[in-house]
Amino acid sequence: MSAVPLRLEISHVRKAYPGVLANDDVSLAVAPGEIHAVLGENGAGKSTLMKIIFGAVKPDAGELRWNGETVQIANPQVARKLGIAMVFQHFSLFDTLTVTENIALGLDAKTDLKELAERITRTGEKYGLELDPQRHVHTLSVGERQRVEIVRALLTEPQLLILDEPTSVLTPQAVEKLFVTLRRLADEGCSILYISHKLDEIRALCHSATVMRGGRVTGNCDPRNESSASLSRMMIGDELVRLQRERNPDSLRNERKLHVNRLSLPKAHLFATELKDIECEVRAGEIVGIAGVSGNGQQELLAALSGEDQRAAPNMIMLAGKAVGDLSPNPRRAAGLGLVPEERLGRGAVPTLSLTANMLLSHQKAPYVKRGMIDFGFTRRAAASIIERFKVKAAGPDAPAKSLSGGNLQKFIVGREMERKPAVFVVAQPTWGVDVGAAAQIHGEILKLKQEGCAVLVISEELDELFALCDRLHVIAKGRLSPSIPIEQATREQVGVWMSGLWDEPAAAAAEVNHG
Repeated sequence: MSAVPLRLEISHVRKAYPGVLANDDVSLAVAPGEIHAVLGENGAGKSTLMKIIFGAVKPDAGELRWNGETVQIANPQVARKLGIAMVFQHFSLFDTLTVTENIALGLDAKTDLKELAERITRTGEKYGLELDPQRHVHTLSVGERQRVEIVRALLTEPQLLILDEPTSVLTPQAVEKLFVTLRRLADEGCSILYISHKLDEIRALCHSATVMRGGRVTGNCDPRNESSASLSRMMIGDELVRLQRERNPDSLRNERKLHVNRLSLPKAHLFATELKDIECEVRAGEIVGIAGVSGNGQQELLAALSGEDQRAAPNMIMLAGKAVGDLSPNPRRAAGLGLVPEERLGRGAVPTLSLTANMLLSHQKAPYVKRGMIDFGFTRRAAASIIERFKVKAAGPDAPAKSLSGGNLQKFIVGREMERKPAVFVVAQPTWGVDVGAAAQIHGEILKLKQEGCAVLVISEELDELFALCDRLHVIAKGRLSPSIPIEQATREQVGVWMSGLWDEPAAAAAEVNHG
């Protein structure tokens, strides 16, 4: 009886870009029904390797074997025909098309759209990834867009499913549902390559792991037999620095820097979330968090805070005592606002421009601009300084934003906004898709801002992140904001209930008063 061949075998793969050796003599094997993790810091070469398997990148050297046969995967179409599906960390969706139309693009031209819409609905319901097939993608939150990508991959019934940070914007409940799905797929013989920075997830889900550092494979292990600490050491070669969250003295937290005052906004479009009487304040020297399931008003609240949406009455948003609800982004920046949006490419950075040019998105005054002229020498040095301080892996300040991995671009954007020394710092999904070392660094910098007296508002779907950083916590559900609760009194179970919009307002308000 012959042995079952490996589903995928990669031997001595190499891929170089100008100034960067992304993959250096990489070998990896995945058996049928195996859930195999690929671990490493941002820039370790994981995404490049996955793109090679999916045919989106051509290797310079090496061999790929599929079900025992040597193959050349020239493009994603070839990969799909073989039975390989991939969910990218950065989505490949067309904003102006519906969910159904986007998914149809990867299928046969004769696909019936009505029948496809029904399949999307059934698949979404089966796997806890509910979607409205008729919604246009530009109306979806980041979390909802990720659902589209996952459902699109599952519809192809793949033999190998590649997932790049699949749970980065899912709730704990949704993650559990997804894991049930992945285990069922594995039981049916589907192989899964799983990239994640959430070490507890990898230990709970994966049968094996390949660890990468600097483009090379540095180890293999069974993550079920490892601790998060030992996996971290394998990834970054060192122990993680543990965060010390300390409450600033009340004397530092007297001044109210941000006040969202009964903010109500009707839907900006058919699929938007209406904001209803949002009430929130952040004082100097404190970090306030907003938790919630993706698509419950986070996008709309961020647009209202940033000035992208200027429909609010002036006094609905007070910034350092100034009414800014109807002002555009630049006057808000002048009043002391620093902001990191959830979408890095497109909103946080211009993909084709250099990191130096991207500095100018939030630095348009002296010393960056003098007498109407850009000081490119100073701007370039400032970009280089952020690259060094935040350990951004990039070819230098002239590297285009799109050439960076997601986590490294996030570090750069966070650094750029912090460089402004804002009075109020609003950050959405600060460590989405960021490795454990980089996440700890970003958290440390946020805590440093707080200690310097900055008022920080963190909008995140990562509960662990919010519990690690915040002094107080709100939950947003269906466009409404819960009262805040001191982090010491909050529990994951309670927050999970509040995510459904079920909060006992009198009790929660009493908790807030007692805290104050």
